[in-house]
Amino acid sequence: MTVSDGGPSVNDGAETTECSTLSLDDGDIYVCQDGPRDAPALLLIHGTASSTRSWAPMVPLLTGSHRVIRVDLLGHGRSAEPADGSYALPDQARRVGAALDRLGAEHAVVVGHSSGGAAATALAEQRPDLVTALALVNTGPSLNAFIAPESAALDPSQWPPTDEQLRRFASTGFSRAGYQIPEELLGDVRSMTHHTLAATTRATLSYLDEQALPDRLTAVGKPLLVIFGEDDRRWRSSSAADYRAVPGAKVELLPGLGHSPLLEDPPRTAASLLAFTATHA
Repeated sequence: MTVSDGGPSVNDGAETTECSTLSLDDGDIYVCQDGPRDAPALLLIHGTASSTRSWAPMVPLLTGSHRVIRVDLLGHGRSAEPADGSYALPDQARRVGAALDRLGAEHAVVVGHSSGGAAATALAEQRPDLVTALALVNTGPSLNAFIAPESAALDPSQWPPTDEQLRRFASTGFSRAGYQIPEELLGDVRSMTHHTLAATTRATLSYLDEQALPDRLTAVGKPLLVIFGEDDRRWRSSSAADYRAVPGAKVELLPGLGHSPLLEDPPRTAASLLAFTATHA
């Protein structure tokens, strides 16, 4: 059973998308659905300073065989800021699980981009009954894989940032020659508070510091696909090999792509994902 706020559908990419806001105990969470409601569920979780919009180019490529569900984590996109003030990944994961329960999705393959992959891992730790398999896209396995940014971080005293500052901040997310960062993605950063951006970043680093993802995923014991753009400038792409420690994990490197393969080359990214879900959905 799907839950809707009765609001209109929106055009969020190549096709009509049904979106709604679900009221949770610690804040309203915004969700979007595409594809047949009786198809296997595929949950897409965005990374830091992003939203459901980052997956829009991928959605039409996935709906032929999946009920595609996207969420805006609290503090991002069109979701509320958390009433309890917590951006810890286990709390974000708990909220996503509650949203899936409200949508009537009993099982899902969970896909996370960047820090969204850490949130996906936290969800699998909490809800092994819900998560059937995991796919991580350019998600650093540990703090050792992190690449220190060349440019200064966004200045909280100059908030919201200018377009130039935003493009400089976002530039390390992409490497494909000639790629133009969509304005709506810059808007996602602009609409955030600096506190949310900083707290979300700290939460991800804290989660990785507590335990590396390959160790967490080994304990979880779910089928795992790792996709990594070889030219990532935020996490060392060579660190993708660390995931091979997870029994049965499949690791794919995508040449010519950076930190955001889902935006730089949606067809190539979707092909890898669909080959995986064909077996594990």
